[in-house]
Amino acid sequence: MSETRIIISGGGTGGHIFPALSIAQSIQKIMPEAKFLFVGAEGRMEMQRVPAAGFEIKGLPVAGLQRSLTVENLKLPFKVIKSVEMARSILREFKPDVAVGVGGYASAPMLWAASHMGIPTLIQEQNSFAGLTNRILGRRARKICVAYEGMEKFFPASRILLTGNPVRDNIARPTEAQREEGYAHFGLEAGRKTILVTGGSLGSATLNASVRRWAKERAAEAGCQVLWQCGKNYFAKLASPEEATGGAANVHLVPFIDRMDLAFAVADVIISRAGAGTISELCIVGKPVIFVPSPNVTEDHQTHNARALADKDAALMISDAEAPEKVMAMAEELLADEARCEQMTANILPLARPDAGYVIAREVLKLVNK
Repeated sequence: MSETRIIISGGGTGGHIFPALSIAQSIQKIMPEAKFLFVGAEGRMEMQRVPAAGFEIKGLPVAGLQRSLTVENLKLPFKVIKSVEMARSILREFKPDVAVGVGGYASAPMLWAASHMGIPTLIQEQNSFAGLTNRILGRRARKICVAYEGMEKFFPASRILLTGNPVRDNIARPTEAQREEGYAHFGLEAGRKTILVTGGSLGSATLNASVRRWAKERAAEAGCQVLWQCGKNYFAKLASPEEATGGAANVHLVPFIDRMDLAFAVADVIISRAGAGTISELCIVGKPVIFVPSPNVTEDHQTHNARALADKDAALMISDAEAPEKVMAMAEELLADEARCEQMTANILPLARPDAGYVIAREVLKLVNK
């Protein structure tokens, strides 16, 4: 029997790349001899992250539609046509048994080409509100793996499987030993109540403004400490960390957190954007969380993601517009209410699906066997 060959396409943000890598790594554990080719968008972070994880990747010139009228938008149809032709060429050369799409720019031309060439396709839809691209691709996909209930309104019910979103290998319910290690790793005061603020791998202007305001107006008298991931671009523009924190000793500013497992371990309350991958990790971590959905995403899917948890009292949610003035006060109030924190933890933990990567991997291999 010839070796199994699998294409995985998508990317653009960590929220797409981490699930893609998790699926590939899970398949490798089941079938070590499987051959992989990733397909991403030229110039996006997957072009670095995927090779760093030990996989080959090829780039397509596809890009997203800009929100304002620009020359780049006029080039978009030509980029799409070129990307579909390149995708066909890649498929003819690599000869995959199955193509997997995880969302992001490159997913559309690759899965469209694969499905029209008779190659079985699987979509991993991470959000509770499916984007237009995946809704179109879902018409021809053999299997659609989803993370939320009620996705029948977007996809054929017979092909949907509720799997959850794959997460990074080191994400698990934190231990007390990790908590102690985390205090030392980040230079935090051991045992002091801690708020973790993270806007994802790229950072968040709204969350940065929220902490900056709190640091200067309230930090000195607060009984807690803050671990604040601000994003590399924001950090690079600062004259110094003290400029953002106002010199507050209990505000620890970092551009990027490389050990998210330890950051989750020290956190008593987490303030976060509501990307699908982040939510899946936070369900496993089981800490009280306040979501500030980004309004700058397709079809406002982060609000839909966050509301799915808020409606179950598994998280709190505040709008992007209200956050700079109110979110840090909400976090302090939540920190002081231990009963509420315990209840939120009890409500969020059952939503976790830590084996999502393996479940999806098995579905991919079923398509190969067919």
